[in-house]
Amino acid sequence: MFSKILVALDLSAEAQRVFEKGLSLARHYQGALSLLHVLSAEEDSSPMPIPLDLGELYPATGNELTMELWQEQWQNFERQGLDLLRSRVDQATEAGVSADFQQILGSPGKTICEQAKSFGADLIVVGHRGRWGLSEILLGSVSNYVFHHSPCCVLVVPTTEP
Repeated sequence: MFSKILVALDLSAEAQRVFEKGLSLARHYQGALSLLHVLSAEEDSSPMPIPLDLGELYPATGNELTMELWQEQWQNFERQGLDLLRSRVDQATEAGVSADFQQILGSPGKTICEQAKSFGADLIVVGHRGRWGLSEILLGSVSNYVFHHSPCCVLVVPTTEP
């Protein structure tokens, strides 16, 4: 039923539940996993976006120094994502599930849907942080976007306990 499962992960601790659900389904249906981390300033653990005038944010430093600091933070963010993905692929392989990964810069919801289409996914597994109502409207919801724009079935895993 689900032979190709795309699992969208971020760097939060709660993403483990999303991965475990995707892995469980892949084992049950003897499917393959494609793990995806979208590099985005929207992610809570990403470095803050660079303001146009860096002196506003860091008045005591020059723009070059501030840019270097931001680049280091961004490279660390990228490295953390790749380390997470490699670790999850190793876990899947140990469980007997075929898995690969991608880390792509982009808008999370749109990128997840595009990758699901290009992978030919039967299912997308994505987390939901529990934003509802006004906070979801103001802050947006990746899972809501994916649910409404996906080319395939979507499983939304609540990542926060009620």
